[in-house]
Amino acid sequence: MRRHWQKKPLLVRGAWPGVTPPLARPALFELAQREDVESRLVRRSGSRWQMRRGPFGKRSLPPLSQPDWTLLVQGVDLHHDGASAMLDRFRFVPAARLDDLMISFATPGGGVGPHLDSYDVFLLQVHGRRRWRVGPVADRSLVDGLPVKILRHFEPTEEWVLEPGDMLYLPPQWGHDGIAEDECMTCSIGFRAPGRQGLAAQLLQQLAEQAGEQLGDAPDPIYRDRAQAATETPGRIPDTLAGFAADAVRRALADADALPQALGCWLTEPKAQVWFEAGSALPHAPVLLRLDRRTRMMYDDRHVFINGEAFRAGGRDARLMQRLADHRRLDAADLARAGAEALALLDDWAQAGWLHAQEEREA
Repeated sequence: MRRHWQKKPLLVRGAWPGVTPPLARPALFELAQREDVESRLVRRSGSRWQMRRGPFGKRSLPPLSQPDWTLLVQGVDLHHDGASAMLDRFRFVPAARLDDLMISFATPGGGVGPHLDSYDVFLLQVHGRRRWRVGPVADRSLVDGLPVKILRHFEPTEEWVLEPGDMLYLPPQWGHDGIAEDECMTCSIGFRAPGRQGLAAQLLQQLAEQAGEQLGDAPDPIYRDRAQAATETPGRIPDTLAGFAADAVRRALADADALPQALGCWLTEPKAQVWFEAGSALPHAPVLLRLDRRTRMMYDDRHVFINGEAFRAGGRDARLMQRLADHRRLDAADLARAGAEALALLDDWAQAGWLHAQEEREA
């Protein structure tokens, strides 16, 4: 983190000795058949590229004997416990940045072309071999007329062949091109890096929703202009209306909790393709609690955030919830120290399917 994070690439040979794919090839192909899973198929023939989005029927993928194609399945951690456990190994980076685990399956020669990403990524080889060429990018222009974003001028400065267990870290905006040497599978652990303008738009929308919820059934003060005289310049926006608008925005931000709540709720909002099955109430017997693999949970100094909802928390119960967010589990000894309000919240979350109880010997 000190020497390479967001600074320069890092190749780690044998980063994960004995690693195996979190799910087998047939299971990955089955995921790509689902409507709730984001997947893409990229094929290359010389200088021609094709890209299709899933879901893919059983017979719509090319034969394994055909070279130069790649299947990319996004968010595998949301749908498979093994992939979720693999993603957990990367929680040395704040959860606010951790995004998902994508699996790329490729036949010999398969790849998506030289490109760059706007986020940090760890590329963990879990099966077969892939050749990576990387380098800084001075010219970000793309080849015209292609369905994939391929750099027009890519001049790699380093090249490696990764075997199972090897891992490559790349900071944002570093050009890279990965080509399968043989049938291979690569796990990409990606990290969110929101743009300033996009983040501002999301937070303003979240603030507007919060303001509406806080208003409830109370009357919303309307703009009044009793002193307005007849005008000969009707196209001009009145200064009083501009001031009313500015005051409305200031009031939305006046609450010290407003912006932190908006940020926490946005960061923990489940992805669009995620839904939870109803769970059951917590048993009375001592149990271990574990967050569902799809649950996003974070906290700041005043709040706990889970799946887009915010809760004020303080004291012992706050520390308990922070432990749950950090470790994604609580054991029976932790629960024994929980207050009544914390236990009630945990019970609500269990019934919503956001966390699950199990006997500690099953963990």
